[in-house]
Formats: sequence, C-alpha cells, structure tokens
Amino acid sequence: MPRTRSTENDRSARLFARARQAMPGGVNSPVRAFKAVGGTPRFIRSGKGAYVKDEDGRRYLDYVMSWGPLIHGHAPKGLLTALADAARHGTSFGAPTRLEIEMAEAVRARVPSMQLVRFTSSGTEAAMSVLRVARAATGRDAVVKFAGCYHGHADGFLVEAGSGAVTLGVPTSPGIPQAAAALTLTARYNDLASVEDVVRRARGQIAAILVEPIAGNMGVVPPMPGFLEGLRAICDRTGALLVFDEVISGFRASAGGAQHLLGVTPDLTCLGKIIGGGLPVGAYGGREDLMRMVAPDGPVYQAGTLSGNPMAMTAGLWALSRLDDKLYAKLERLGSMLAEGLSDAAQRADVAISLNRVGSLLTVFFTDRPVMNYDDAKLSDTKAYGTFFQAMLAQGVYLPPSQFEAWFLSGAHTRGDVDDTIRAARKAFKAVARAARG
Repeated sequence: MPRTRSTENDRSARLFARARQAMPGGVNSPVRAFKAVGGTPRFIRSGKGAYVKDEDGRRYLDYVMSWGPLIHGHAPKGLLTALADAARHGTSFGAPTRLEIEMAEAVRARVPSMQLVRFTSSGTEAAMSVLRVARAATGRDAVVKFAGCYHGHADGFLVEAGSGAVTLGVPTSPGIPQAAAALTLTARYNDLASVEDVVRRARGQIAAILVEPIAGNMGVVPPMPGFLEGLRAICDRTGALLVFDEVISGFRASAGGAQHLLGVTPDLTCLGKIIGGGLPVGAYGGREDLMRMVAPDGPVYQAGTLSGNPMAMTAGLWALSRLDDKLYAKLERLGSMLAEGLSDAAQRADVAISLNRVGSLLTVFFTDRPVMNYDDAKLSDTKAYGTFFQAMLAQGVYLPPSQFEAWFLSGAHTRGDVDDTIRAARKAFKAVARAARG
C-alpha cells in the first residue's frame, strides 16, 4: 500500500494557491477543489494502471479513474501506441473521417437501440442535443428529470441536479432564466407515483422523460424492479419519449449498457466516458426516425468543430474493442469483494453505512437507511465521509472527494489492490468512529 506524508507546504498546496489566481476556485470542475472533504486537492502528475502519482511523487490507488472512462486503467500501452499513431496523421480536421464511421458502427453494434449516432465533445452537449430532438419530434416543451440525477450543466438540467451541485449544496444555479427552469419538471427516482403525478399536472406537454437508468450522480442508486419498465409504459401511453442518460452506465453496467442489462429500451440514449477512452467525447442516438431529424438530414441543428475528432475516435475504438466477458466477470468479482470487505469493516467499527453497487460502480453512503433516491442520499453524514476520505487518502487510497459520487474499478485493479483497500478502510472507519465520539 502506498504511503503518504504531511501535505503542508507541498507542491500541491503551492500549485493550488497559484491555480486560484488563474481559475475560479483553482479548478476546472467544482468537485476537484476538495471543498466537500477538506484539505488540499492533489495535483496529479501521472497515472499508470490502477495508480496515480501527484506532483510530490506520492502514489495513490485510484478509485476515481477520471470519473469512469478508464475502465482499462491509466495509460494502457496499447492505447498510447494507437494515439501516437493517430497523432502522426493529424489531430483534428473538421472534416469526415473513416474513424467516425467505425466508431458509430461499433456503438450501434453494442447498443442496438441507437440506430443512428451523432458524436459530440462532452456528455453535456449530448444531453442538450438529445432533448432538442425530443422537443422537435413531439412538438412539446417540458421535460421530466429526477431529483439528484445529473445530465450536464445546461440551463434546463441544473434543477435539483446531482454530482457537484449536490456536493456544493447548490440545487440549481444563478444565471438560469426562470422560463428555462420552468420547463424542467422534477420527480423522485424509483417513485413511479411521483412521475404519474407530474405527468398528470403537465397535461400532455411532456416531450421526454430523461433518466439515468442506473443513477450515478447522487452516488450509485440502482433502479428498483419495475421502475424503468414503468417509465417506458408512461411514455408509451402519453407520447413522451424515454431518454436514457448512459454517460456513466454505458459500457460500465454491461457491454450493451444499462438498457441491455435491465432489458428496457429507450427511444434515445446519451453516451460518454468510456467511448472516449479517456479523451473528451459524448454521443447521442436512437430510433432512426428521430435521428433523421438532425441536420443535415433534418431541421434540428447541432454542430461541433471537434465532434468525432480522430484522437477521441481512436481512443474510443481501442477501449470498446477490449470490452469482453472476461473483463466484466473480473470487475464483478472485484466489485463484490470490495463491497463485502467495506461492509464488514464498517460493521466492525460500528459505523452505519448503506452500500450500493452495480458491477464496477459503488458508493458508500454514511447513513443507516437504504438509499433509493435523492432524499435518502441527502441524509448521509457528509462530515463522516470527509473523515473517511482523509483517512483513506493518508493511507494512499484516492477516493471521489464527495459523498455523492461513484467509486470506479478498472481492469487494472487486482485482488491485492482490493485487499489493501479493505485493510485501509478498517483503519478509516475506526477514525470515523473516534470522530463521532468526539
């Protein structure tokens, strides 16, 4: 297990002070600032396999994995070779390439509901664009989302959003016009009655129901049996479109995403993370009749200079081509071992937790009740999580710096890594127990 030393006056602290003079909060995404867990964020210099090193040379076992896309680990040799070869031919053209076709075909083969695919440079762009298609197709303006689910930072999505918005205690954001927010209707995840109530009050104005089929931005929260099937039935009855945001669950839950694993087919899907192999990427797609509405085939406009750029397509093709049953079996095995070990360690320390896991995704919630929705997640003791986080970091284990995020395993993690993590967690849970006693 990696060892660390005091962070006082180290390079990360100095870099953070310097960064705050040049960037808001010193970061380019809020959760990275460690405001939810305290202390100084680590400035990462390199990564290899399941580990990262910071600017002081400290080595950490990584469970952030760039927030999910690194399912094969940091800097796999084959990926680096493929990217170097692609770069020699040029990094961006703003013109069609063969790689875009191959990548679209690879996505369609794995997610059959995506009959046509359009690439973007981020998950936020994909979610914005898919909603535009849904509104154009239905002639309606309202959209239903779920409290605690995060679909990027577009105006209409920052209403009871998860991820960093939960971490910072900001359920929405200034700068969003009231008229834009009014078109977003919020229901409770895993609560079909709340969806029916919203649909009834909206009176035929709902263009789409947008959902993370496996929630990952309030922490990991799987759907209860019948929930997604119920959403499908509501959409079929009302004429709304069912949209799955699989930016996190796509190719994490299974080789065909959550929709394949859970057996529910959406009309439209958003993807990201893994399909870029660690490079910026997003995608949306769905039924051909809907996607033919996108320009230049139809009137729904969306564009992007770097969309489908050869570097991201190369990395995505490399990553997708190496997703197989053996990898998923390994991730399931390690995920189960880790979850069982963490639960046992918490019980030994007499610390109440609720642990949710789906395959290689998991979250340890510091609450004594099951977490099935955003309201449940918000009952978590974030101070206890901060204590746990710091205790794990001191032992060389790098966790998400927020209670409301997923941990990610990769194919580079080993059983020995998991055993080390469990041993570290035993000490960390004891630290939480001591802090609770005062």
